[in-house]
Amino acid sequence: MQTLETRFEELKRYIGFTAEDAEYLRAAHELAEPHFERIAREFYERIRLHEEAHAVFTGEAQIARLHRSLIRWLGRLFGGVYDEAYYQGIVTIGRVHVKVGLPQRYMFTAMARIRGSLVAIAEASPSDGPRTVAAVSRLLDLELAIMLESYRDDFVARIQQVERLEKQALGRSLARTEHRYINAVELARVLIVGLDVDGCVRLFNREAERATGHQRDEVLGRSFVAALHIDDRGDGLRLRERLARFAELHRTSSEPRAAGDDDDEPPLETTVQTRSGRTRVVRWRLTYAPAEGDEVAVFALGIDSTDETALLARTQQQEKLAAIGTLAAGLAHEIRNPLNGAQLHLTRLERALRRGDTSPRVFESVAVVGDEMKRLGALVTEFLEFARPRPLRLESVCVQPLLERVAELVAAQAGEAKVLVRLDVPIAPIELRCDRAKLEQVLLNLACNAIEALAPNGGGNVVVRARRQPRTVTLEVEDDGPGVAPDTPIFDAFYSSKPQGTGLGLSITHRIVTDHGGTIDVDSAPGRSLFRVALPLAPLDSPRRR
Repeated sequence: MQTLETRFEELKRYIGFTAEDAEYLRAAHELAEPHFERIAREFYERIRLHEEAHAVFTGEAQIARLHRSLIRWLGRLFGGVYDEAYYQGIVTIGRVHVKVGLPQRYMFTAMARIRGSLVAIAEASPSDGPRTVAAVSRLLDLELAIMLESYRDDFVARIQQVERLEKQALGRSLARTEHRYINAVELARVLIVGLDVDGCVRLFNREAERATGHQRDEVLGRSFVAALHIDDRGDGLRLRERLARFAELHRTSSEPRAAGDDDDEPPLETTVQTRSGRTRVVRWRLTYAPAEGDEVAVFALGIDSTDETALLARTQQQEKLAAIGTLAAGLAHEIRNPLNGAQLHLTRLERALRRGDTSPRVFESVAVVGDEMKRLGALVTEFLEFARPRPLRLESVCVQPLLERVAELVAAQAGEAKVLVRLDVPIAPIELRCDRAKLEQVLLNLACNAIEALAPNGGGNVVVRARRQPRTVTLEVEDDGPGVAPDTPIFDAFYSSKPQGTGLGLSITHRIVTDHGGTIDVDSAPGRSLFRVALPLAPLDSPRRR
């Protein structure tokens, strides 16, 4: 059996990689090293654009570690030492690719991108550009061959394990299969209705009998929609349309396909009339399975949500009433404070006028009343914006210029507070469909809050960051201030830690983000606060109604 060293040497001879190639690569190390950080950054920014490749990562911390590993790997490429330890390192990389589930095609494309960057650098070699380019190409071919070989060995081992498990599954007895069928279908607390391609009932489990009152022999062979008296409105109509689509799919394809595999369709909620004439609400999910003749082609899995829907409606109504009460109490409290101040100064002004007093204190009272009226006006305006937001005006927005504008707008405030505002954005442009003005309002609010949190401590640092994922864009505002105490209701209306704050800023921010179909959360500890906004790349064309 070949040793690792013998195997490696054989591959080097086959590719034509020589000791002279190693010397050219060692000589080019000083020229190439300044570019390693840029190559690694461009490499992982490109991966973020591809969902299947990006999905193997567990988070930003892992990407940062791999970023550093890629820089070390680039250093070894130009290290000039290509021995058994070097070979073992390449084998490990191939095995890691199998372990994390990276599709093999990405190994080719990734190596092609790195090859292009390194060849461009090698061409500028002061010693011998063409020879250095050739050495780089041969070494990368050698690396790829070893990675693919180790990838294949580990992948074959995994396939063999799967085959062993499949053989064990095929060896199970018919009795056990029947027992599983009874447990999964007949005893499940879910309505399971099997339909043929024409939408007629071929399977009707016990839960379906219990929920509808119809016996199995009463519905078998009948139209699913007609037998259960499913209405022709709303989701009932969509259920008919989806069944018709499955029938068409059956005529053109034999591949299994679940409803919503491609477009993430939600469950369909319809009314069903029981045998006694009562109306129940059932939430259906349809799954297509190819069949021949009158066999089951569509499984309709239903959950009786009548009680749940009624309870949810009552709960939502109670929550609305409670929210209205909370908002009314908060608004009354916020209005009462400036009114009390204005009333006090009006009383003082009235007494002074009766005495004929025209001292500066009189004009001071007039100014205070005017300021309180302005404060009331601002409060009412902000409350109306919170309670009745205008519809989103969606447009294509480039994230980087938007963040730069936010940094410019807060520059004066940051300078006075001795706060350094820094941008951390990718090189490649990030395009997002959103309401530009509202998203700017969100980022301004978060940045201003961060600066105000740092001002009492004599300054600090604020980082405004953007990251691209396959389906989302993450915008972050991080500061090194005192942090936010756990369980603080910062997104609740009228909650504020500022003496003159209305407590509506973060509530409005939360509303804007959710109207875009996104999420906002805070990760905070003493010495650090990070507000993270995650927005989908393609939000709904109209905001959700409330």
